[in-house]
Amino acid sequence: MAGWYEVSQASDGQYRFVLKAGNGEVILTSELYKTKASAQNGIESVQKNSPEDNRYERLEAKNGKPYFNLKAANHQIIGTSQFYSSEQSRDKGIESVKNNGSSTTIKDLIT
Repeated sequence: MAGWYEVSQASDGQYRFVLKAGNGEVILTSELYKTKASAQNGIESVQKNSPEDNRYERLEAKNGKPYFNLKAANHQIIGTSQFYSSEQSRDKGIESVKNNGSSTTIKDLIT
């Protein structure tokens, strides 16, 4: 099963999206956006930039856990991964975003 996006609204009224893999696991979480349209633009940016390896910033958190950011052509962060147990797991997460990022399935969770 292919991945999909879910758009939701935070308790403060801002919007975010997550990209989920086919198994339902969250593989990328966006920043908060002031409008739903901005969140949808963020999804379009993931769809465009996720196939390109040079858009991924491979990082290590203060606790030593590997993670990554997906960046747009203007170097702004589009989304951030979870923390992984190893660099190998992080790299598999990047491959999952590359494989699922082009999905056009968007689930609107805003009521």
